[in-house]
Amino acid sequence: MLQSHEPSMADPVPEQDFRQLQLAFAAHLRAPERHAFGGAEQRRLKIYRDLFYNNVEDCLAGAFPVLRRISDDAVWHARVRDFYARHCCSAPQFHRVPEEFLRYLEQERGEHADDPPFLRDLAHYEWVELSLSIDPQELTPELADPNGDLLRGVPQLSPLAWVLAYDWPVHRIGPGHIPEAPGLAPTYLVVNRDRQDRVRFLELNPVAARLLQMIEAGPAETGAMLLERIAAELGRPGESEVIAEGHRLLLQLRERDVVLGTRRGAPEEAASS
Repeated sequence: MLQSHEPSMADPVPEQDFRQLQLAFAAHLRAPERHAFGGAEQRRLKIYRDLFYNNVEDCLAGAFPVLRRISDDAVWHARVRDFYARHCCSAPQFHRVPEEFLRYLEQERGEHADDPPFLRDLAHYEWVELSLSIDPQELTPELADPNGDLLRGVPQLSPLAWVLAYDWPVHRIGPGHIPEAPGLAPTYLVVNRDRQDRVRFLELNPVAARLLQMIEAGPAETGAMLLERIAAELGRPGESEVIAEGHRLLLQLRERDVVLGTRRGAPEEAASS
């Protein structure tokens, strides 16, 4: 005799139906005002909504501490909730959420009256600090000869050093200093992680920034050759004072682990010619 069978919670849910259920639940968590979710007690749904949002918000507040401190609570949470609801993250790792937030600010958010004009510059600067702090690379000895002659050899930039230029003085922004206009000239910075795993920044003048950009470009030119090029660009070709000042800068950058030394295997010029 045939018997009827009523579905129960123990019955497996078809894969396609379960996938749709997951998507509906995720949509509700991200934007409950636009996506209702039936079949569950509202009190329990709120617990899930708060748990997921608070995890994301805590992550972003920790990754962008200055941006968080200078933002009113209502503005900050509206910004985070818009990201949470709209942005489709391409990276599954939770530590990549700040990078996804930066991408949202740069590509999706658009202009908002509550956003400061330096929002994207500041967010990028704070993300760089985070990115360097968690970068798995290590400053191992084979990367460069730390005792190499920085004039006769090829200076080697640390892979954990980023040469940056911003319209706004991002390294000075904080609750006590909110600039109203960008600087008259770009703000040049180098942010690096040193051998003690400290992330540090150094403000650069345009000439120092140009030197690091030339080293970063990777031509197999000695320090002397690079400095002679800079002297020519300044309209002071062959001037020894430019070379001497540039050499002092290279030595300072090596002390900070921005420049690790000289490239191994690169021939040194016999007379820096």
